Amino acid sequence: MSSDSKPRGFASPALTAAALVAMMAAAPAAIAADYVQAPGSTLVFASKYDGEVFTGRFAGFTTTLSFDPAQLANAKLDVVIPLTSAKTGNDDRDSTLAGSDFFNVAKFAQARYTASKFRALGGDQYAADGTLSLRGVSKPVTLTFTWAPGAQPVLTGKATVKRLEFGVGGGDWADTKTIPDEVAISTKVVFKPK
Repeated sequence: MSSDSKPRGFASPALTAAALVAMMAAAPAAIAADYVQAPGSTLVFASKYDGEVFTGRFAGFTTTLSFDPAQLANAKLDVVIPLTSAKTGNDDRDSTLAGSDFFNVAKFAQARYTASKFRALGGDQYAADGTLSLRGVSKPVTLTFTWAPGAQPVLTGKATVKRLEFGVGGGDWADTKTIPDEVAISTKVVFKPK
């Protein structure tokens, strides 16, 4: 063995340092936590009218999320909801919801939910303490959800919104015996990396 040959299996210190720098630079991309909504997502609301349960959907809502269960302090959620897309399967009810007594879509075309405070509830359960802006009113709303990680992570959540706090269904519709104040919201959002 000549004096200038190196033992096999050992890299030069310069090469090792360069490899470590390259690996560290690539590491954040491997644990990316920025997501956009993918197909297969749903946003549903449920209430009652004269004791009869009805449900509706918001089509075309969009969600962006920054989420890493190990770094909840950096988590952010933003959901834009086109109110004109609300459909319950009943044309009369849908036109009433779009009107000035309810969503007033001519003046307020969309609602928005944003959250930047997240809590771990144990297991794969979390809570986002956010703000819903609807009909020009902004109020705190908590979304509780489960998080299923993977190539296409899934957030499955629920929240309760008090419609009268936002002026939804005021006037003749304010009677909570006809329509309850609390509206149940449920969502399943499929994500893909941003």
